[in-house]
Amino acid sequence: MKPNRRTFLHYSASLLALSPLTLADAVASHTKKIGSAAGKPYVVFVTGDHEYSGELTLPLIAAELEKNYGMRTKVLKASPDQNSEKNLPGLEALKEADLAVFFLRWRQLPKEQLQYIDEYLKSGKPVMGFRTTTHAFNFPEGDEQKRWNAFGEFAFGSPPGWGGKAQHTHYGHKSTTDVTIIPEAAKHPILTGVDPSFHASSWLYRVLPDYPAKGSTWLLMGKSVNPDKAAIDNPVAWTWKNEWGGKTFFTTLGHPEDFQVESFQRLVVNAIHWELGMPVPKRWKGKVAINVPYRGIVKS
Repeated sequence: MKPNRRTFLHYSASLLALSPLTLADAVASHTKKIGSAAGKPYVVFVTGDHEYSGELTLPLIAAELEKNYGMRTKVLKASPDQNSEKNLPGLEALKEADLAVFFLRWRQLPKEQLQYIDEYLKSGKPVMGFRTTTHAFNFPEGDEQKRWNAFGEFAFGSPPGWGGKAQHTHYGHKSTTDVTIIPEAAKHPILTGVDPSFHASSWLYRVLPDYPAKGSTWLLMGKSVNPDKAAIDNPVAWTWKNEWGGKTFFTTLGHPEDFQVESFQRLVVNAIHWELGMPVPKRWKGKVAINVPYRGIVKS
């Protein structure tokens, strides 16, 4: 105990020479470092989509991370329900997050809530996104926050919102997607244990020809099954580095039935580890029970 006591006394004495304000700042900084060193990675999930029940599927992923992978998590939800486009409380949690995971669709959050996302992005920390996060925001013409409509582009290298010049669209609600590993990416850590091919319920998103952004690494390719129009194969998962240096992982999959597929579950858990700079688990803890039905868009 003596060496610890001497260290504490030495540290305390050095603080006495500081002004009261500096003293408080120094103690807070020292405490934060101790907590960070002793703590677990903190993953914050930001959900708010009308259609795909991200507020129900992602908490089950969060619970798995806490139970089997030594992480702390927090799940934020639109309030009072998934259809609330203008309120997503709790975003201040991003100040302490090591990874932010987004599943959003056409939000119009107030400036003070957007500020937390803006500060997180500019910190250069990693970000992860699912499906409709390509069109996470939908501010009208003339709104000072309209730049956020391109959130998918500047955060993840996806098309900048739905439709538009990029012609971002999908191949029909009655279609599904055959997914295959892109051979050149087969050895990427995120693909550890992922089957060479699997089937997803998500209807394929068109992101080509201009996206994913230049410099991205494509991991998975999707082929539309029973499309409602002429279809081309499109990447459905990729990594990238955004302008602030943040590592990104994005997938255009995310239908609730996709989360029942073990390969998709493993893809997500692997990607979270990779984003955090942690080794991808060599031993898979097993399939997670995720049985969330497809809700579609319903009125509150």
